[in-house]
Amino acid sequence: MPDTSPAQKEQKATMPVPGGTWSPFDTLRNEIDRLFDDFGPSPWRPLSRQLLARTQPTAPDWVLSPAVDVVEKDDAFEITVEIPGLDEKNIDIRLASGILTIRGEKTEEREEKEKTYHVSERHYGLFQRSFRLPDYVDADKVSAAFAKGILKVTIPKASNAGTNDRKIEIKAG
Repeated sequence: MPDTSPAQKEQKATMPVPGGTWSPFDTLRNEIDRLFDDFGPSPWRPLSRQLLARTQPTAPDWVLSPAVDVVEKDDAFEITVEIPGLDEKNIDIRLASGILTIRGEKTEEREEKEKTYHVSERHYGLFQRSFRLPDYVDADKVSAAFAKGILKVTIPKASNAGTNDRKIEIKAG
């Protein structure tokens, strides 16, 4: 007698993404941000194009990319980068053509001979973050300090920045 049970669908195994999950919503958000940036600056996103513009295509979350805070103060911008486990000798900061690039490498140090790892969540490799600087910064006075896994890059505003700001009176007639 033939088997009349319903056919079973074959389930395909999916490959896990190394080190986490990649979200298509992150890509969508970045594309929408870029679309709005193409229309011009917005008072709600004053630094969207100038300081935070990406100079490379976005990468999945599993690519080594340190967390960054960008803060604007009255006299400077501060970029704070969280890169624990690195020495300052493994970090390179360059400024060229108005683009500040922070690059580094976290190397794996394993000296054991016969260990079996069941879980390894630490990431090793190269990272790079780039920021397009606004025209009104003093590129000659950019400085950086590194302590306890936190890199702080200070980008002073040019002393003449904003000096042309004034209210324009409207004359009658």
